[in-house]
Amino acid sequence: MVLAYSSFPYSTYLLEKNYQEGKQIRLYQKGEEIPLLDQGIWQVYRGFVELGTLHTSGEEVLLGWAKPDSFFGKWLNHLPLYRAIPLSEVYLIWYSLKEIETSHNLAQLMLNQVIDRIRQTENLLAIVAMKRIEDRLNHFLSLLGEELGQNTDQGVKIQVRLTHQNIANAINTTRVTATKILGSLQRQGKIKWTEDRYLIIK
Repeated sequence: MVLAYSSFPYSTYLLEKNYQEGKQIRLYQKGEEIPLLDQGIWQVYRGFVELGTLHTSGEEVLLGWAKPDSFFGKWLNHLPLYRAIPLSEVYLIWYSLKEIETSHNLAQLMLNQVIDRIRQTENLLAIVAMKRIEDRLNHFLSLLGEELGQNTDQGVKIQVRLTHQNIANAINTTRVTATKILGSLQRQGKIKWTEDRYLIIK
């Protein structure tokens, strides 16, 4: 199974073309909330963005991730508390709705990426619906590997640093419970943490 994220040939060309033509690329730091406006959408040039929403109780709900080439923005959903938070240093390109409407290639690329995001969200919904927390965590780790993983000699390395709280929020459990199960998986040799706190799935 291929675990590294896929890329579309035209999207790579498009990103490089925008860069060479001087289209503004904006930098956001890890943890900095990205502004979401109705008049256009963002495309990730480099880095990873966590997409989510907030319950009225203040609990975070994970909706998916935007990877290099992916599009995201308020225009693509109707959630009142939609949030986009960089999981790493991230570079973004802004497109107005007019630019998308007048470019067939850009619109087709966005459609492909939106379909990928829908699949992500459906997988996350299926995981959260599982009764056993251990099953939720195992399936979530598998999804992490597919979406954010990079094959290495040691296993599949998740390319962003995730805390136990990040993982607990994703599978709808407490940090204490997530830490306990992660510790068990680590003792079994199924996962490990690098010295700089990246997760590796064996």
